[in-house]
Amino acid sequence: MSKKDYYEVLGVAKDASEKEIKSAFRKKAKQYHPDLNKDNPDAEEKFKEVQEAYSVLSDKSKRSQYDRFGHAGVGGAGGAGFSDFSGFSSGFGGVDIDLDDIIDSVFGGGRSGFSSGFGGSRRNSARRGDDLLIRVDLSFMESVHGTEKDFDLDVVENCKKCKGKGGFDEETCSTCHGSGTVTSEQHTLFGAFLTKTTCPDCKGKGKTYKKKCSECHGSGKVTESKTITVNIPAGINTGDRLRVAGKGNAGANGGEAGDLYLEFHVKSHEYFEREGDDIYLEVPLTLTEALLGCKKIIPTINGNLKLTVPSGTSTNDKQRIKGRGVDNKNRRHKGNMYVVFKVVMPKKLTREQKKLFEKLAKTDLEDKEILEFDKFTEKNA
Repeated sequence: MSKKDYYEVLGVAKDASEKEIKSAFRKKAKQYHPDLNKDNPDAEEKFKEVQEAYSVLSDKSKRSQYDRFGHAGVGGAGGAGFSDFSGFSSGFGGVDIDLDDIIDSVFGGGRSGFSSGFGGSRRNSARRGDDLLIRVDLSFMESVHGTEKDFDLDVVENCKKCKGKGGFDEETCSTCHGSGTVTSEQHTLFGAFLTKTTCPDCKGKGKTYKKKCSECHGSGKVTESKTITVNIPAGINTGDRLRVAGKGNAGANGGEAGDLYLEFHVKSHEYFEREGDDIYLEVPLTLTEALLGCKKIIPTINGNLKLTVPSGTSTNDKQRIKGRGVDNKNRRHKGNMYVVFKVVMPKKLTREQKKLFEKLAKTDLEDKEILEFDKFTEKNA
């Protein structure tokens, strides 16, 4: 049976660059590796085809011969020795790929023992500390005006005794020789695979210590309880978050500390309601206050205010007081206050009050709206 075109096997164009060929090979190797595709009966054969195609196209001389003469140009060499990887520097024709590299491509490098990557470079590089999140309850007035609060935190810090190293008398790890990883060789039906894992002795640091720190027990980290004071700006609302830089857990290998995030929940108020930066207040009025109008003292978030209530005010009538809402420091915006009136009808009347209302009823109090409604009622009868 005739062999498939090597470019077609890898899914690349004939003018593909070395980088494109290498990338295509990695994808195809992951796609057809038998250990990752046990349910696919064709995986093994496909995997061999991918290996063969890459061994030719990754070699400039072989690729040139193949481009000129096809499979005959490489003398069938592509099919020779594919069960034996003795001629490959790192598994496949010089490209640094192994079984674990393929698996990490599938699982995103997040498997236990492989988070450091390969070669130990990530383990030894500076890493930022973890962020912390605290949920904070605020009273309505605290959220409106801002406040200062103390918070008790359990924070991971670098051990002061060993300065975050975990021990004393540093020396190069004898197991990994400072690389942070150990390499083992796996033999399968398809050849030899190099597997790199984090060094179990130095945990990927490449260094060990003759004497372990008694304070942190070799971890280089300790948990400390501390109290920090935070100024919470005016205008905070439920769901808002405030970032406090550098107050999270300590970093590793000289990396910066994480941040502290405060997430707020604002308690409701007995009288005030907030919508955005606007404040709403329902003000009850007696029947006479509504009918005749009055001067009324009302509360605001910044103290009391004398308000003029016009005569003839009805329930749900609204009055705006400009600039008396929330002074939001983050948005540099000041909201308004809205007074919503509610006319409260008396539930009980004295004998004298009843007589007064009876006299009032005999006077002409009907307005245009009532007259039009009465006319509609008569027509509808």
